[in-house]
Amino acid sequence: MLAVDTGVVEEWLSEFKTLPEASISSYAASLKDKTALISSLYKVIQDPQSELLEPVCHQLFEFYRSGEEQLLRFTLHFLPELMWCYLAVSASRDLQSSGCIEALLRGVYNLEIVDKEGHNKVLSFTIPSLSKPSVYHEPSSFGSIALTEGALSQHGLSRVVYSGPHPQREMLTAQNRFEVLTFLLLCYNAALSYMPAVSLQSLCQICSRICVCGYPRQQVRKYKGVNSRIPVSSEFMVQMLTGIYYAFYNGEWDLARKAMDDILYRAQLELYPEPLLVANAIKASLPQGAMKSNKEGTRCIQVEITPTSSRISRNAVTSMSIRGHRWKRHEQPENGNDATELGNFIIPEISVTSVAGERTGNGEKSRALAENDVQHLQGVQETATDPRTDSKGMPEIRRQKSVILI
Repeated sequence: MLAVDTGVVEEWLSEFKTLPEASISSYAASLKDKTALISSLYKVIQDPQSELLEPVCHQLFEFYRSGEEQLLRFTLHFLPELMWCYLAVSASRDLQSSGCIEALLRGVYNLEIVDKEGHNKVLSFTIPSLSKPSVYHEPSSFGSIALTEGALSQHGLSRVVYSGPHPQREMLTAQNRFEVLTFLLLCYNAALSYMPAVSLQSLCQICSRICVCGYPRQQVRKYKGVNSRIPVSSEFMVQMLTGIYYAFYNGEWDLARKAMDDILYRAQLELYPEPLLVANAIKASLPQGAMKSNKEGTRCIQVEITPTSSRISRNAVTSMSIRGHRWKRHEQPENGNDATELGNFIIPEISVTSVAGERTGNGEKSRALAENDVQHLQGVQETATDPRTDSKGMPEIRRQKSVILI
């Protein structure tokens, strides 16, 4: 480390200790703009033998448990680099050099698994339904879905997956290491929208390093420092892909593409189905060319938006289509009886029975009779002509006696 970087870090360490309580919020808001401090902190974390590593880890932990939201995010900013340093030192079996980093990771984990009252938290995740639109899909793109009784019973129901409660950890071992790191990476992914570009770059780089170290691809990537393989779990790789998918559309296309290829390479070697499924799904959904996005601009993912105008398929089963189908079924016999031949001028008989042959109720009899009489008179008026004007050449209209069937 240069003397300038050491001076910047030492000033940062002493500044927070003498800071009054009322100035913490403004101090936390100004940290994200201190690029020189952030660069110096990365250099300290990347050097396990640095004398400043232990006080820096202690300061970051104090930030995290202070309760100030922006101080908490500042600590999460360095979480990918802290994970890589811890795994690299663990792979070299030099656990004494990573004692302060392990204490920081374990402390953040123990704080995150409990609420403010000290009770274990249970996280819930709602799996979206494919029948409802979201930012990731449109139901219309799947084509027509069979409207069965089972589909109707599942419509509108959401499946909720729970995670936790997680146990407290007093030390990290080979058995619980990736359980803790997976949960920490989950917390980092929950704050991805607040992470700066340098943190996303660090995430992509450490994902590539973790997946290829100790394998032939390490020579292709030209990674130096760690030559032994770093074991990973399937759940940890899925969380890495979550962050990389965000980095794709936020200015880090090249690094994210390289990291995803390396994760896919490692998942194929380990035969992990979950990361293989997620990585291939991300790869299939990516556009053909690189995203030319502004790193300082709006961060977004391009999706298809449902148009504002109502667009209902002709084959869709709705209440209106069912009602119209019912009307057509009731009108077919009536249209057959009411159809008159213009050459014979036959007036149909009036019936007050229903189409299906069922008798109408007492309250409906008079109403149906009145409606049919109106239809009968209208039919006579439409077919009859004025004898004073068109009496020649027209056949005589003979009125038939109406028969009422009761």
